[in-house]
Amino acid sequence: MPAAAYAPRDARFRRVRAGVYVILLAGYVLSFFHRIAPAAIAGELTRAFAINSALLGTLAATYFLVYTLLQIPAGVLADTLGPRVIVTAGACVAGAGSLLFGLAPAWEIAALGRTLVGAGVAVSFIALLKICANWFPADRFATLNGITMLAGNLGAVAAGAPLAWLVTLASWRSVFVGLGLIALIIGVLTWSIVRDRPEQRGYEALSTATATPAEVPWMQALAQVLRNRATWPGLFVNIGIGGSYLAFAGLWGVPYLRDVHGLSPTVAAQHASLLLLGVAFGALIVGLASDRLRNRRGVMRAYTCLFTLSWLPWIFHATPPLWASYAWFLLMGLLIPGFMLTWTIVKEVNPPEHAGMAISVVNVGVFLGAAVLQPLVGAVLDAGRARGDFAGGWDHAILLLAGSAAFGAFCTLFIRETGSRR
Repeated sequence: MPAAAYAPRDARFRRVRAGVYVILLAGYVLSFFHRIAPAAIAGELTRAFAINSALLGTLAATYFLVYTLLQIPAGVLADTLGPRVIVTAGACVAGAGSLLFGLAPAWEIAALGRTLVGAGVAVSFIALLKICANWFPADRFATLNGITMLAGNLGAVAAGAPLAWLVTLASWRSVFVGLGLIALIIGVLTWSIVRDRPEQRGYEALSTATATPAEVPWMQALAQVLRNRATWPGLFVNIGIGGSYLAFAGLWGVPYLRDVHGLSPTVAAQHASLLLLGVAFGALIVGLASDRLRNRRGVMRAYTCLFTLSWLPWIFHATPPLWASYAWFLLMGLLIPGFMLTWTIVKEVNPPEHAGMAISVVNVGVFLGAAVLQPLVGAVLDAGRARGDFAGGWDHAILLLAGSAAFGAFCTLFIRETGSRR
């Protein structure tokens, strides 16, 4: 029986759809590992390349900087060339970058490798959400976002305490060489198995799009997304919340616990892993709650406000017992994912055929925030060290991150709600 004879809810269709989703999800999980890994190996990188805090922040931020610059192009390419082509190419670039990073003899070469990694994986999230929009019903989009973020953040968890433990057995260089080879395998699988739309496998289309990308020039489509005032608030929410989250979890959380609270690198990495574990399960909870309640804006506001308040113990120099600090990091993680609803909201306030571009615009904010905050925190710490007040430098750094979160929470006031409708 030909594939076209199968109904959208047929078991075979669901298996094909799951295979397409899982392959792209693997690339997204790998991207999360890369973005968080510098936190667990910050000491090794500092020693290997003999760099200060500002340069360490810059090395980590190269990933986020190029990721930021490529988000809108990634959205355009997802809507024009399609996820299959761009993920295949991106996996090859990321694989080459990871190999270069792992083998780098100097800081400059490592920065180039991490830049290539950021460029390669910059397409993974937008492409994955485009696949979700094409292969799954619209009323499951936020739930799929939650599942996607759950899996991605489990990859980030692996870049915390497990990576810190792994580098005690094998060098960090070997780990990144291995990651490069995995990325290349994902590229081969993507090209071989993934298809952009169900029709390319002979199934009925599920998308509600009224136009194909070929019918609307991409520049006109992008201009339409950018002219939509409902697109922009999510960008600023993501700068504040997403930026503070990735700057802290992706680099400075472990050094903060080590320098200020006197924790060992392993225990500090365990805290970071709990934070990321909280994000993983919090993302799933947020997605399910917003789909069930059909109130994305209310859920987002509650979560972002509570996440901002969760910085207060560190602002006021709390010194909780170890079990309490573990629990608080887990709680902070559970409160972070409210900003992730911006992707669902922006898809609903723009034409469905422009979903990739719309999501890419707001996604810029997450990585722009991290790209700015990671080196800025490093500069604040170096300034404190230079004036003989390293503890004061950390106070200012935490205030900077908390202020960023507060800015993101404030920007949720301007989010437009559609009640889960397009």
